[in-house]
Amino acid sequence: MQMQGGSTGIGYGLKYQARCIADVKADTDHTTFLTGTLSLKEENEVHLIRLTSGGTELVCEGLFSHPNEIWDLASCPFDQRIFSTVFSSGESYEAAVWQIPELYGQSNSPQLECIASLDAHKSKIKCVLWWPSGRHDKLISIGEQNIFLWSLDSSKKSAQVQSQESVGMLHHLSGGAWDPHDVNVLASTTEASIHFWDLRTMKKANSMEYSHVRSIDYDSKNKHMLITAADDSGINIWDLRMSKAPVAELPGHSHWTWAVRSNPEYEGLILSAGTDSAVNLWFASPTNNELTSNSVPNSTKKWTESLLHSYSDYEDSVYGLSWSSREPWLFASLSYDGRVVVESIKPHLPKTPSIL
Repeated sequence: MQMQGGSTGIGYGLKYQARCIADVKADTDHTTFLTGTLSLKEENEVHLIRLTSGGTELVCEGLFSHPNEIWDLASCPFDQRIFSTVFSSGESYEAAVWQIPELYGQSNSPQLECIASLDAHKSKIKCVLWWPSGRHDKLISIGEQNIFLWSLDSSKKSAQVQSQESVGMLHHLSGGAWDPHDVNVLASTTEASIHFWDLRTMKKANSMEYSHVRSIDYDSKNKHMLITAADDSGINIWDLRMSKAPVAELPGHSHWTWAVRSNPEYEGLILSAGTDSAVNLWFASPTNNELTSNSVPNSTKKWTESLLHSYSDYEDSVYGLSWSSREPWLFASLSYDGRVVVESIKPHLPKTPSIL
């Protein structure tokens, strides 16, 4: 179904309000996304959505009931039928790993199977992170007060706590990102800073003072580069070798910038979403393409930053945002009213040889 109002996006509607959408990276044959609803009174749902081969329509591949409001959803990077959710049950926030039944297309009401409940984590859980790439059994849950590293055994339907660490009462963790270039490093966000943890010891290795970060993402192509979105200061790009100040700043959104995502394949392309009912496509790159993982950090290095396009055909705040790893010129967004939109960035790209 096409979006109205001049948009080129392909739309799909959920029955209830929603905040979470994730690319199904393990599905290498189709461009698929998982999304979950956030209804206080109704039975919540997880939708498995596929883009048709012609790229003209989003179809529901599977519809599954989920017992509680879904606040976070992440797809397993090596098994397309496995995903995690963080959900609220009354006052608490819990997390679990689910498996879609094998013959889900042949059942009238297929039931998700709970592979593992992460119930040893008693803190108010904010998100679950999967090992960044490849087939590995480790995942992380981040709660307000502590971080848990888990070992998942899907065949035995269990998850064992490998290690854990408390951040103390002075900070409340709000989210994080797992470094794809160094899997021993986790970045976590608090109301006033970003903490970097060594997962081998579960000790804090470093920190950066920086307030009100809503979203954080590593640059998948450039080591040392981190992208953050904050309430009051838009989007910042950091070189972690000189972390006193960002190396580039983007203005963000007219209200809160809620999510930021670095493109998995093409350097310099960044998506952001906000409570101003818009998704922005940015291009940010060092002038003369000086950035390499071996280059000496230079705080005076010039950056080229530009807003390539603003997608504004939304009627509510946009909380969910995900690139397609299979077709990295496509992304899916999810507004709070339950509207999924898949867009192509190709019409808006700069004439730069390194892009596409």
